[in-house]
Amino acid sequence: MSEYDYIVVGAGSAGCVLAVRLSESGARVLLLEAGGEDTKEELHVPPAWPALWGTEVDWAYETTPQPGTGNLPHNWPRGKVLGGSSSINAMVYLRGHRNDFDNWAAEGAAGWDYEDVLPYFKKMETAEGRDPEYRGTSGPMRPKNSADPNPLSEVFLNAAKELGYPITEDFNGAEQEGAGWHELSIADGKRQSTALAYLHPAMDRPNLTVHTGAHARRLLFDGKHCTGVEYERSGNIEAATANAEVIVSAGAVASPQLLLLSGVGSAGHLREVGVDLVHELPGVGENLHDHPLLGLVFQADGEIAPGTANHAETSMLWRSDPSLPGPDMQFMFIHVPFHPPHLQAPPNSYTFGIATVPESRGWVRLASADPKAAPLINPNYLGEDSDIQRLLLGIEKAREINATSSFSEWGTTEVLAGEHVQDEAGLRDFVSRGTGTYYHPVGTCKIGTDDGAVVDPELRVHGIEGLRVADASVMPTVVCVNTNAASIMIGEKAADLVLGTGTGRKLGEAQTA
Repeated sequence: MSEYDYIVVGAGSAGCVLAVRLSESGARVLLLEAGGEDTKEELHVPPAWPALWGTEVDWAYETTPQPGTGNLPHNWPRGKVLGGSSSINAMVYLRGHRNDFDNWAAEGAAGWDYEDVLPYFKKMETAEGRDPEYRGTSGPMRPKNSADPNPLSEVFLNAAKELGYPITEDFNGAEQEGAGWHELSIADGKRQSTALAYLHPAMDRPNLTVHTGAHARRLLFDGKHCTGVEYERSGNIEAATANAEVIVSAGAVASPQLLLLSGVGSAGHLREVGVDLVHELPGVGENLHDHPLLGLVFQADGEIAPGTANHAETSMLWRSDPSLPGPDMQFMFIHVPFHPPHLQAPPNSYTFGIATVPESRGWVRLASADPKAAPLINPNYLGEDSDIQRLLLGIEKAREINATSSFSEWGTTEVLAGEHVQDEAGLRDFVSRGTGTYYHPVGTCKIGTDDGAVVDPELRVHGIEGLRVADASVMPTVVCVNTNAASIMIGEKAADLVLGTGTGRKLGEAQTA
């Protein structure tokens, strides 16, 4: 049995960061990844990301049938490759609004408010020409606006400006609200995953061992102390021990799955599937949520130029209720048709992707005790009527933006939902049929101190020694934007927590990976 100081399970958005930062300390680190090397050509071609779904680099999960969306299941692509979902996502680099993180702290995640996480966002990036009070100058990630933006992206911004919405110069800077250009995780024309930004430059370190094709089966325990990981590689069952800690960083689906397979979770559920209980922790797998995404699609008379970046270069963040302390809705402008697969739209179309921070909550549970069996995933889309109400407001707002003179020269026609759909019953029907995933699952191992929390504010699993979780699963509530940048930040902060450096707000400019 091989021995290390730290074992990180999952080489994804947070796991790559965490393994590299831990290895900088001189510690012996083992990084386990169920997927393979990130050598597939399409991984590095920004516009090719939709073609990665359903391939060997995708776990290709599927949710349970969702009553709120016509009882349909939804495909949930998640990265099964070095870099995890940062290797197959749409490369949007948005941190979130300061209120998102202040809410985390208010909900019991002490030390995760905006002022505390800002140093880690700065540590992870080199943002050229930005305000150094908010942006990093020496980190591995190199986010930038699209180098060759689609003409329609600017039309969207002009339309927002025409209606009086503020335009932000930097969503990740001082003004985190309004409409603006996204930064993208694209460097030198290629995708910049955490594998490329962090892991590859560190692969020759003698104290960093990376095993691909290594599927974690269960965590190993001595009483209530986590001592290592059992995993399958090349058809063989292997095990490794961790002298210091095991950190699970397998994502919002696979992290709770591994805890449950290891006997950490609800005693009743574990009994049902035949897993021996190690530690009762009922919050494991609960609190699952994802932005519901509704695509309002318009056909254009003029020809839309093909995309050179990620097909989505601009957004608007908006408060559905002006009294809210921060935005709860995102309008992602997508210059291709984007909708659930059971709907159809003409190819020369563009989409207002309407997303909201949901109140609905679901769960991840085991289908069986077999580590290779896909878990049951129930995000409970539109389970709360308040989520539907906000999406209805979003349709109204998107139609208003599209009706501006900025869009008029494109001679656009609404094809989804359709201009004839105006009454509430018809619009609710469209919300049900047209809502799908935004690919932002979080919350299944949430930070907190309440009975539903899985990890404490230092990411230690409640009631277990030597075990932490560090990935999107620990977010108590999803940020109001795409989740990848926040997941990378969690990896950075987790490394400080594990090593006890506790730099927090005092952290200066970072060292590169």
